[in-house]
Amino acid sequence: MKGGSLSFLFVLLIATITSVICFSDGMLPNGDFELGPKPSDMKGTQVINKKAIPSWELSGFVEYIKSGQKQGDMLLVVPAGKFAIRLGNEASIKQRLNVTKGMYYSLTFSAARTCAQDERLNISVAPDSGVIPIQTVYSSSGWDLYAWAFQAESNVAEIVIHNPGEEEDPACGPLIDGVAIKALYPPRPTNKNILKNGGFEEGPYVLPNATTGVLVPPFIEDDHSPLPAWMVESLKAIKYVDVEHFSVPQGRRAVELVAGKESAIAQVARTVVGKTYVLSFAVGDANNACQGSMVVEAFAGKDTLKVPYESRGKGGFKRASLRFVAVSTRTRVMFYSTFYSMRSDDFSSLCGPVIDDVKLLSARKP
Repeated sequence: MKGGSLSFLFVLLIATITSVICFSDGMLPNGDFELGPKPSDMKGTQVINKKAIPSWELSGFVEYIKSGQKQGDMLLVVPAGKFAIRLGNEASIKQRLNVTKGMYYSLTFSAARTCAQDERLNISVAPDSGVIPIQTVYSSSGWDLYAWAFQAESNVAEIVIHNPGEEEDPACGPLIDGVAIKALYPPRPTNKNILKNGGFEEGPYVLPNATTGVLVPPFIEDDHSPLPAWMVESLKAIKYVDVEHFSVPQGRRAVELVAGKESAIAQVARTVVGKTYVLSFAVGDANNACQGSMVVEAFAGKDTLKVPYESRGKGGFKRASLRFVAVSTRTRVMFYSTFYSMRSDDFSSLCGPVIDDVKLLSARKP
């Protein structure tokens, strides 16, 4: 092969690799806000030019916050890097991104409230939108990672994060940082499991430096679950945890039930009336100092099972199973934690039992 042809192939290969990198899962362009506005585009902490922050378009009262900045007696902390943004009353940030029409995506972002107890965020990619309440703080740093999903209606998605609050102080509002995206691939049932995504391997993007896990909000806030096939049927979020930062019973991902009976997860499976099934699963702790007596309650149609687990907060799990006879062609499988738990090394962080490796199979006749 001639040198020119080799050079062409090399360039083509580099171009292909580059295009793959451009569309890989991870942080949005300037999703960490480390590229900031010029001094001429600032008035104190307020950004006065709507296109001053690279890759983003701003609307309303938006502040550019540096880690360690003071607000009254409070010191504002940034979870990663040196900068974040704050959305004042009715303020928003948006970014347009090339996506694949019809594909499902999950957004992950860090948020912290700074003033009001009842702060909320409106996340939207038209026509999908959801209001995520952030008044419950799950970690001692004040920052939590949230996930929200959408289905792309076209090849361009306009991602908008909006603060619908109306505070007396226009500078009050949530802090935002670390906005990332991940393509979701809806799993299918197999001959080894009637349930889909039973190991929770398919889910939202977890930031590499995030040690808190990702909160998946209640399904009433989300038409498309960031945890494919599963619904969060509760008032509070559940937490998606990874093997890099937590103890996981099986595979690389699991779910932590962090808010007692207010933190439930469910899936509806197709069943045959009169047929016997076995629901099996693992219950453990995430190795995050969540100690004490825990109980996971499992439901399959009209049948229930309580699984006690004595946690030392250092990882570990046990397996359990529930045998039942289907009374409907659609059986709801659900899990929640009986008790509230707090980390023994951090009394302001909610925690709870981990569930993983959830399987539903028809039982063989004896």
